[in-house]
Amino acid sequence: MAKIVAVVALDGHVQSGGAPTFIVDSKEEQEKMAFTLEKIMSATVHDLGSGLYILVDHTVASTDE
Repeated sequence: MAKIVAVVALDGHVQSGGAPTFIVDSKEEQEKMAFTLEKIMSATVHDLGSGLYILVDHTVASTDE
């Protein structure tokens, strides 16, 4: 099962949740932050639209097996 490890959001587009959230002021800053975090966290960036990017770790093993 994959795990959301971070959220990068345009100002005012997200409420707090279970993953670290990075609030930015512009679309350009959002893309730069998301792709920098992707490299640092060895995660994959997914653009959900509406001002949200999530970073997902697809390597997390399921504990239900």
